[in-house]
Amino acid sequence: MDINVKKLVKDAGAALSRVVQLTEETLGTSEKTELDAHLEHLADRANATKTWTEKILRNMEAVLTPNPGNRIEDFFYEKIDKKKPNRLSNLEYVGMDMIEAGNDFGPGIAYGSALNKVGQCQQKLGQIERNFIKDAANCYIQPLRKFLEGEMKTVTKEMSILENKRLDLDACKNRVRKARSMLGQQSESGVSPEVLLDQAERELRVAQSEFDRQAEIVKLLLEGVSSSQAGHLRCLHEFVEAQARYYAQCHAAMQDLQRELAGLSGGPYHPTTPPTSSVSGNDDEQLARVLCDFSASNSEELSVVKNEVITVIEIPGDEDYVIGISGMKRGKVPAVYLELIDASQRKFSQ
Repeated sequence: MDINVKKLVKDAGAALSRVVQLTEETLGTSEKTELDAHLEHLADRANATKTWTEKILRNMEAVLTPNPGNRIEDFFYEKIDKKKPNRLSNLEYVGMDMIEAGNDFGPGIAYGSALNKVGQCQQKLGQIERNFIKDAANCYIQPLRKFLEGEMKTVTKEMSILENKRLDLDACKNRVRKARSMLGQQSESGVSPEVLLDQAERELRVAQSEFDRQAEIVKLLLEGVSSSQAGHLRCLHEFVEAQARYYAQCHAAMQDLQRELAGLSGGPYHPTTPPTSSVSGNDDEQLARVLCDFSASNSEELSVVKNEVITVIEIPGDEDYVIGISGMKRGKVPAVYLELIDASQRKFSQ
């Protein structure tokens, strides 16, 4: 292996010079070149963005995957580029036990039948929860992690290079001041002070040029960090859409379970929460459950799956189709494939 001795010596000398300069600055015996106010402001904003993004990401991961052991396992599988294990949720485990207990007691008796129905609902809720966790990871966690591991790592690296260029610049300034102070004196090295001053000034010009160029690079990167918040805002909207869809699906599943249990026991159905017609607050929007799968045949239509809960908007003058909204996607869906969740309007007019 070829070793460039001259480069190693040069790099070692530069590193030593930076250490000396930093030590003198710490002791207050040497001046420090300050960054311009705009660059300092951008750096402060970037550090704040990095700090809060890391906190939000950690908390979001803890909410979606409360078990720290599972988080470590998922992290390990991501690093080795392996598919994560398809583990069941706690609700699905509860549902399995309830179904087994119901079958053991006997589905012919009221309690056994109720256990079966509740267990099936818990399994459905567990699947809905897993889908939400997957959606949240794709639309929010992964973009934030990519930002930290990509853009912010590059910024941190370039900021470190800028700090080294600043130390080199200040070391050159010190050498120029020292060379000027020796004018008219005899040099110990045998080289005239004028020659030493000329060499120090040339090195200073080079160091100043490299520092200025690196400062511009860092400034551009920091401005990019500020603009990245627009992308994070879009991700946040997608996360809220996924969360709203998750709670709407859970609400619909629990209302179905309440009706089934009321019918099973022969008692009246008293929902614990009033039915809602919209998750967005728009009076023209309603929630609807998909009765069977529908595959879009063109770009104007929306593909939906059975039991999915979507937001719908009726199309004036069109009784056959409605506008369906699922997350960030929207399109036409046949009305006969849907059932309104609002108890006052069970189905679309045919």
